[in-house]
Amino acid sequence: MELERHDDHDRIRVSDAEREQVVELLGQAATEGRLTLDEYADRATTAHAAKTRGELAKLTDDLPVVSPVATPPVPFGTPATREKLTAIFGSESRKGIWRVPEVVEAKAVFGDCRIELQEAHLQHRVTTIEAEALFGDVTIVVPEGMDVRMTGKAIFGDKRSKLKGPVVPGSPVIEVHCNAIFGSVTVRPPRKPWW
Repeated sequence: MELERHDDHDRIRVSDAEREQVVELLGQAATEGRLTLDEYADRATTAHAAKTRGELAKLTDDLPVVSPVATPPVPFGTPATREKLTAIFGSESRKGIWRVPEVVEAKAVFGDCRIELQEAHLQHRVTTIEAEALFGDVTIVVPEGMDVRMTGKAIFGDKRSKLKGPVVPGSPVIEVHCNAIFGSVTVRPPRKPWW
């Protein structure tokens, strides 16, 4: 009776450096829009728990081989891509599958702005959200594990992050610049489905 043969390469145990390399590849794929943020977070978590090369290979087998040639830098003075959301006595939202520009401006004046990034395609390593809440609310929904950095001020208002999990190494950065006056700017994870 002949035993089934396994590919010995797939059974070799991986090092921390190999895991980090795969996480970096996944981060690059997320910034290019090849993976959603949820897909990135799931795969990066699996990569950190992987024990063999075969397990790591499955996480990138549907992604193109990365060329060693770097992308040319953006020329100095090139304007950043921007998108504006404005809610005045109403509500405005951006959700679902969408390409996130380098800068998103969200302004809520006696209204509500909502930005959902869990299915979005981040196109840049660092995405900036300029959130202004004047007697209103700006809510940014981000998957756990994302590197979110909040700065700015809250005057008779509130700015807070409800993310609880650790930051996944190599994840894209979301910089939230807040200006909350009698309003709130909140970063939170997606709500879990009730079923």
